[in-house]
Amino acid sequence: MRKKLSMYIWEYKWHYAFAIASLLVSVCLDMLAPMLTMHIIDDVILGGNIAILPYLLGGILIVGVGRCVFQYAKEYTFDKVGSSIGSDMRKNLFDHIQGLSSSFFDKTNTGELMARVKDDIDRIWNTLSYVSMLLLEVIFHTCVVLFCMYRLHAPLAVIPTIAMLISALIAVGMERHLGSVYEDISEENAVLNTVAEENLAGVRTVKAFAREKFEISKFLSHNQRYYELNMRQSKVFVRYYPYLQIITKLLPMTILLLGGRLVIQETITLGMLGAFLEYSNNIVWPMEMLGWLSNDFSAGIASNKKIVRIYEQQPAITEAKNPVHLDHVQGGIEFSHVSFHKEDMHEILHDITFQAAPGSTIGIMGATGAGKTSVIQLLQRLYDATGGCIMLDGVDIRQLSLKQLRSSISIVMQDVFLFSDTINENVKLGKKEYIDEAIVRKASRDAQASGFIEKMPDEYETVIGERGIGLSGGQKQRISIARALAKHTPILIMDDSTSALDMETEHEIQKTLKSLPDTTKLIIAHRISAVRHADEIIVLENGSIAERGTHDELLAQKGLYYTTYVSQYGEPTAIKKGGAYDGN
Repeated sequence: MRKKLSMYIWEYKWHYAFAIASLLVSVCLDMLAPMLTMHIIDDVILGGNIAILPYLLGGILIVGVGRCVFQYAKEYTFDKVGSSIGSDMRKNLFDHIQGLSSSFFDKTNTGELMARVKDDIDRIWNTLSYVSMLLLEVIFHTCVVLFCMYRLHAPLAVIPTIAMLISALIAVGMERHLGSVYEDISEENAVLNTVAEENLAGVRTVKAFAREKFEISKFLSHNQRYYELNMRQSKVFVRYYPYLQIITKLLPMTILLLGGRLVIQETITLGMLGAFLEYSNNIVWPMEMLGWLSNDFSAGIASNKKIVRIYEQQPAITEAKNPVHLDHVQGGIEFSHVSFHKEDMHEILHDITFQAAPGSTIGIMGATGAGKTSVIQLLQRLYDATGGCIMLDGVDIRQLSLKQLRSSISIVMQDVFLFSDTINENVKLGKKEYIDEAIVRKASRDAQASGFIEKMPDEYETVIGERGIGLSGGQKQRISIARALAKHTPILIMDDSTSALDMETEHEIQKTLKSLPDTTKLIIAHRISAVRHADEIIVLENGSIAERGTHDELLAQKGLYYTTYVSQYGEPTAIKKGGAYDGN
């Protein structure tokens, strides 16, 4: 659930109250200094009353010290609150993104999300601390200065009032033009992040295909676009800011000329003119800040709009209000007439029906794009079936909590993802709080990974690079298999997870899988060797079940499975034993 910006601010209302109170005291003390200057000129210099000079100088000292104390309290509190809100917003946004369904990530770039979580939150953070503090200070400071000026001489105070109104109109016009520019800058920043992230992550692929020049050209085109948008922003700022500068330079001079005439006419005293000049100088910096504040405030507003759009995305996969809880998950799986298609796409799976008893092994084969991985994604509820239902131990998985469903499944993914951490932590990923060193080592041995791990300098504490950089494809697969085995769940899914292994290593892992009689195993593979010992093998074609049966039964049918077998091993021997083919 999205928290509005006002809700974050309300949570820190007392901190803001203290900061604003410190701001008010600081500004009021600042406004006392010109009054003390007026008395020094009129009463001490012109009036000759030397006796009060120590008190007036002491007052100036107290004002200076007081301003330092309250300015520090104000700035520290605003910074602390802004940092806290920024941290809370980033955490909540990250939590929300983690809760979104796979369909959201299918159409959203990683670079864009990185820009939202980092850059846009930073801009809002800046708006809620430094910018908001200065905005409040500018408003209150201006009001108090104008009050003091009108109290000294109302006709003369009309001049700075007019100057303030003109400055405000200029600032509003500048903010209006900057708003649209900031939206474009934010969008292009996300694109630039995406291009940079993809190229850095895939730098080896880029080099392998000698695409450095092309990718550099692509990056430079977006970088040029980002530069042009920032120049548009600068041009808007440069167009308006000189007007503010002219006003701030002309104001004190105008006050001095007209005020000096009033002193000559003895309408005001010289001390009043001195105080008025100090007040006019005090009103200069708020006018100069209006442009900068409009600039930063526009950036904060644009960033908040981007964040709101993320929060408007709701997860497509939701839990039942009162989910069913299974006391003990045995691992029985049933697909009943399951069909599936994504938005604006053709049907990926059609009328898929099969059962896997607890402890059994199901092999799933098929050409690329046949829908093998989609079966696994539906079982994990990364997506929901658009037809039929999927049962776990006789309960529709849509009635189970996502936590219980997904924590009951260990998966070795086709695209192995390892974190930039130690091998030990990567293997523990499934259940860090429950897995000890002995389990990590056993799982690694069972996955045929202990051999190369224990040859490394730091063994299981060796830090592997991002996405497992530095390891071979087979080594990454074996660590991923160890991670799944260490989790020890009722259901184990192998998604083409031995494709990078040699036949001997694959055979040893097959022996490990046979030693898990209580674990239901779904094995997706292109190799016959990975599924030949399964209790049932399902062959998918164009999203439908084309063939099903045991290894021998499918060879006897001489269909798709038979063709795959021949392409991998050649013709099976013609000799039959008990009515079954004796495969090679």
